[in-house]
Amino acid sequence: MSSKTASRPVIGVGVLVWRDKKLLLGKRLLSDKTSNQDFCWQFPGGHLENDESVIECAQREVSEETGLEIKAMRHLGFTDKTFAMAGQKYMTLLVSSEYKSGEVQTLEPEKCAEWRWFDTQQLPTPLFEPIRLFMAQFSSLPASSVQSDLFVMHVASSLMKDTPSDEHK
Repeated sequence: MSSKTASRPVIGVGVLVWRDKKLLLGKRLLSDKTSNQDFCWQFPGGHLENDESVIECAQREVSEETGLEIKAMRHLGFTDKTFAMAGQKYMTLLVSSEYKSGEVQTLEPEKCAEWRWFDTQQLPTPLFEPIRLFMAQFSSLPASSVQSDLFVMHVASSLMKDTPSDEHK
């Protein structure tokens, strides 16, 4: 493996799960103590596997981490800056979805202490780096506007004609 190949970022998928205009976030336990933080708040998500689409990855990760089923999945955006975690660089693709069924469960307690639904006007801190990077792309807007615009982007993404979703056409 060349040094150029070794420096390629890993592709992560973060999933915004919406229920009654509230966003699901998990309290991620951090093992890297360089930030002096024990946790941060994250979307469900994980690594994109070679044999799956971004939408399939989103559905799998939400199920594996929370036990929930989701619907109306569509691409929302991506982080345009890599971030480092566990010695690897990551780029994150974001998928927006709606709650379909199930009760939220903490299925990976070694990674995530709990899951909670939040109003976008009152997001907890600190947020996971990919969330901060995504929201920073809208830095010309006031922070409260960006938070409420997460839901606006979710709704608008459903209106886009060519947005991939979980429905086959």
